[in-house]
Amino acid sequence: MNLSNIKIEVIIEQRALNISPIILKEEISKLIRSLLNGKVLGLDGILNKVFKVVALVIIKDLAEVTSHCFANRIIPKSLKEFITIVLRKEGKKNYSLLGSYKLITFKNILAKVLEKYVANIILKAAKEHRLFLWN
Repeated sequence: MNLSNIKIEVIIEQRALNISPIILKEEISKLIRSLLNGKVLGLDGILNKVFKVVALVIIKDLAEVTSHCFANRIIPKSLKEFITIVLRKEGKKNYSLLGSYKLITFKNILAKVLEKYVANIILKAAKEHRLFLWN
């Protein structure tokens, strides 16, 4: 796959936080390695364990594509899709309580990685701007 024709152009505007839309391959590689192996298949049918191996080969392309998406504010439709199922927890006395159920969400594996990336940015910004009530 040749991605050399993708131009990453960043829209300059006033921002509350100075966040680069360019994702380094080292960053995305670290996030992919942090995925847990024993999880269920996502909507794309790819096991985390398998994705980690494949990512070693396509990491540069993944970084370029995700940077392009962030820079141009594009979220592919497949990354927005998910299925959530509700399971009853066994042995609960009262099934009218929410705590008697657990939710399992199935989504695209790349969506999981990008969610982690955005969550890390938010966490870093919250720490920098002392937005936590503790510490």
